[in-house]
Amino acid sequence: MAQKITLAKIKKFGKNFEISIEPENALNYKKGIITDIREALLADDIFTDAKKGLKASHLDLQHAFKTTDPAAIADIILKQGEIQATSEQRSEEREQKRRKIISLIQRQAIDGRTGLPLPADRIEAALEQGKAMIDDHKTAEEQLADIIVKLRPILPLKIEQKRLTLTIPALYAGKSYQAVKSQSTIIKESWNNDGSWTAVVEIPAGLKIEFMEKLNSLTHGQVVVTE
Repeated sequence: MAQKITLAKIKKFGKNFEISIEPENALNYKKGIITDIREALLADDIFTDAKKGLKASHLDLQHAFKTTDPAAIADIILKQGEIQATSEQRSEEREQKRRKIISLIQRQAIDGRTGLPLPADRIEAALEQGKAMIDDHKTAEEQLADIIVKLRPILPLKIEQKRLTLTIPALYAGKSYQAVKSQSTIIKESWNNDGSWTAVVEIPAGLKIEFMEKLNSLTHGQVVVTE
């Protein structure tokens, strides 16, 4: 039986371009853990359909990538394209995401009956009981709210909210807006005459420190926060 080929691929100008890869090294190259692209590739060829052995023409490569150099093209595909994962990698990533979700719930929620933190093993048991599936295509943060809904009939979850008023200088307001929107609930907001942005937001109390660290990083410490 032929060995299964693992690919990285990208679509440009309506055409598919594929390369044969060593999956773990390819992911490490994309993350910057390794820098020698040769460690990530099993061959130098650029294909339009690797399974059929169809190679891309020099004309198509030049049009799509502005080069015909295989290493330069492979670099683009690995960094900008889709890398197929092995079943082992998918399983490991799913388990990492599961552990992160449990950690997020521990940081955000308490036992509504006792006011005490929820043990990780209790949350994990509730995930099993509630048949809360981990979505491979969403981050832990993106699917957390849906998972909490499934856990509420099983666990007496209580999430304490913290209300903050933020004022972000005009220089950093634009790039900070999306971060604030994705990590909090905006209650009200206004743009001030000097271009700064003021918002009243709510966040889970357990995420306050992480939220503040993110804002301080984005604004170089110039965000003003009051409770």
